[in-house]
Amino acid sequence: QVQLVESGGGLVQAGGSLRLSCAASERTGSSYPMGWFRQAPGKERDFVAVISGSGGRTSYRDSVKGRFTISRDNRANAKNTMYLQMNSLKPEDTAVFYCAARQGGFTSVSVYLNQHEYDYWGQGTQVTVSS
Repeated sequence: QVQLVESGGGLVQAGGSLRLSCAASERTGSSYPMGWFRQAPGKERDFVAVISGSGGRTSYRDSVKGRFTISRDNRANAKNTMYLQMNSLKPEDTAVFYCAARQGGFTSVSVYLNQHEYDYWGQGTQVTVSS
C-alpha cells in the first residue's frame, strides 16, 4: 500500500509563491503517474496537474498554466517525491491540495483528469491566498 504525504501548504499573499511536496512511503516506481488536485470549500475536487512516471510528460488545467509547474524527483534517495511550484498565486487558488498516484504506465492525458482514476491519495494540505 502506497502512502502519500503532502507538505508545503500555508498562507500567502496574492502574487506570492509556494512549493508543495508529495512524498511516497515507498518507491512507486518510475511508471506511476502522479497528479495534483484541489478542492475549495463547497466545490468539487478539481484536477490541477499531472506528470508521467518518467517526468517527461505533464499537463495542467488552463487556469494554472504559466503559473504552476509540476515536477518529480525519481532518484533512488528521493522517494519518488513530486512537487508543485506555484507562482503568482491568486485568491481563487485557495483550496486544499491533494496529491495522488495511479498504478500503471502513462496513457491518455484525459484519464488523469478524473479523480476516480487514481489509486492512492494523500491527506491534503491547505493553501490560502489572501488578497
